[in-house]
Amino acid sequence: MHVMQISFFVDRQGRLPEKLLADWHSLEDIAVSVASTGARVTVVQASLSPGEVARRGVKYFFMTPDPRKRSLVECDEFRSLLRSHAPDVLHVHGLGFGRDVSALRGTVPRLPILLQDHADRPPSFWQRAQWRRGTAAATGVSFCARAQAEPFVRGGVLPLAKPVFEIPESTSMFVPGERAAARAATGLHGNPAVLWVGHLDRNKDPLTLLDGVAAAAPDLPELQLWCCFGTAPLLAAVQARIARDPLLRERVHLLGRVPHDDVEALMRAADLFVLGSHREGSSFALIEALATGLTPVVTDIPSLRALTSNGAIGALWRRGDSGALASALRRSYAALGPQSRSIIRAHFDAHLSSIAIGRKFMAAYRELLLAGALPLAGVRA
Repeated sequence: MHVMQISFFVDRQGRLPEKLLADWHSLEDIAVSVASTGARVTVVQASLSPGEVARRGVKYFFMTPDPRKRSLVECDEFRSLLRSHAPDVLHVHGLGFGRDVSALRGTVPRLPILLQDHADRPPSFWQRAQWRRGTAAATGVSFCARAQAEPFVRGGVLPLAKPVFEIPESTSMFVPGERAAARAATGLHGNPAVLWVGHLDRNKDPLTLLDGVAAAAPDLPELQLWCCFGTAPLLAAVQARIARDPLLRERVHLLGRVPHDDVEALMRAADLFVLGSHREGSSFALIEALATGLTPVVTDIPSLRALTSNGAIGALWRRGDSGALASALRRSYAALGPQSRSIIRAHFDAHLSSIAIGRKFMAAYRELLLAGALPLAGVRA
């Protein structure tokens, strides 16, 4: 089977192809996951820096949309590539490119098109018609958790009968490592050492997290919380909360922005991974934590529930509830044992590894093909 994956997202920074693949690692991880099944995979990425890259069994085409055209699909270069490569299935990243997907359907009337959700939000009223045209043109849609489709159905932008596939958004190349060596390298300590990776914003809810840590501290006197974050609109509030509480002042460490490669070492060194998210498309940080075998203590929301197989590993806690977090931290630390990391990693291998993700996408592609869509018979001029 030949799969063409298409991303209409344009990198406004104009990064060169190799740099963009390094920074947008999920673009490559998803392609390589499908290629690991034996499928042929071609990736087309809208880009201000055109070029071609071939690596890890996948060929990438970076194309600059013609400003005179309404869509990349209408550009001669894209149509020529589509004709010459003759894919069996098209896989489009994102739900918000209705105009592009409609144009794609007009170009290849009988080819299956799978749309993959990437933390998309239901559109405003004025955008719904365009989104509706895109989802109507698609053959199927994938979400990390099936429940994530419900707001789009209620909003009238996703047909109720449209096939929905539950597939994690991406995978991770992180691997477990020796805990003592990681602690020596990073300086991370604590019993438990709890790691947070996420923005300091209202959605990630760091203030509830701090309240939960403070509530758990009397029972876990050696607990240390280590926080990696990028954007930080709540930084001042977080610092103030820490400063006024003696239970937090000596045990919360604000690391700020950490290079991606260093996150792997921190995850190897930690005992628990915590998230307070109210909403996640599919948490890359959680996927990376599970890849290293780190026990999750995360909010009970659809995507995180799906990634942990309904809490079969680690613990789920009610979002916004600091008492529930404190209880989950106590239970999770008490349950840690010599086999904990191998159990978590086995879960990752079975459900979230590159091979597992590739198999899930291939099953979806085959189902769409068997549903009646036919291989490419020709591209309309």
